[in-house]
Amino acid sequence: MSTTKLKHYLQFTDLTADEYAYLFERTALIKKKFKTYEKHHPLVDRTLAMIFEKASTRTRVSFEAGMYQLGGSVVHLTTGDSQLGRAEPIEDSARVISRMVDLVMIRTFGQDKIERFAQYSRVPVINGLTNEYHPCQILADIFTYIEHRGSIKGKVVAWVGDGNNMANTWLQAAELLGFTVHVSTPSGYEIDQTVAGVSSRCYQVFKDPMQACAGADLVTTDVWTSMGFEAENEARKKAFADWCVDTEMMRAAKPDALFMHCLPAHRGEEVEAEVIDGPQSVVWDEAENRLHVQKALMEYLLLGRLA
Repeated sequence: MSTTKLKHYLQFTDLTADEYAYLFERTALIKKKFKTYEKHHPLVDRTLAMIFEKASTRTRVSFEAGMYQLGGSVVHLTTGDSQLGRAEPIEDSARVISRMVDLVMIRTFGQDKIERFAQYSRVPVINGLTNEYHPCQILADIFTYIEHRGSIKGKVVAWVGDGNNMANTWLQAAELLGFTVHVSTPSGYEIDQTVAGVSSRCYQVFKDPMQACAGADLVTTDVWTSMGFEAENEARKKAFADWCVDTEMMRAAKPDALFMHCLPAHRGEEVEAEVIDGPQSVVWDEAENRLHVQKALMEYLLLGRLA
């Protein structure tokens, strides 16, 4: 067990701007070592428990591979093969699991579940995704922007699509790191400012997605139907028809604007193939960077700042 003060990462606001500056620097170093096949094993003999109530590709691979690359080991749990999916209270699961591992990552539905688990955990808990927030993805997105364009401070990010967990987390990041989000969602799918927990100073709302993209440094979107909302799929396809990020929207943004998508993507729905597969798209770098930012995050939560 580490002697550093217990810190969880349940939403983007759990860390300070100074801590993010450190994490981005650390991520660059860890990624460089990865690319040059230099061993980096600060978490030898540490164990990560990954708990999935929602299915995953990128979250599982990035956390599992990342922990092994840091020298640690991984225990993978789903609600189907653990007491989490049965009658045991979350609080009891937290008490037991956190006595056996050093770190817990949870990908679940309601934020209340991960908050309750963290309250009774003896080790750091990381949000791998909830209905309300997706902090690890935005951590990777911002690092990707920094890699390609430098500091995101003072920039404009256009969010086109659903007012979902990604949108909420972008707003939190904007307020904390000093940039602006232009939000455009269909009527009925707006961002809930109380969930994001931010002031209106960090974002502007546009009915027309073209106006949201005008002058943007980064254009980003997500699927129209997030996991858990499949019953709404047909209604959402109709409501979101004008919110497909296309080449015209990208032309409205700055000439050097980037395009991001957290994946999986549906070409022809939330984004045109010409955009996601085009020269402004950095989605593959963005996906890979989940691995590197999460390694930096796990290292920091367990060991604190390293020289």
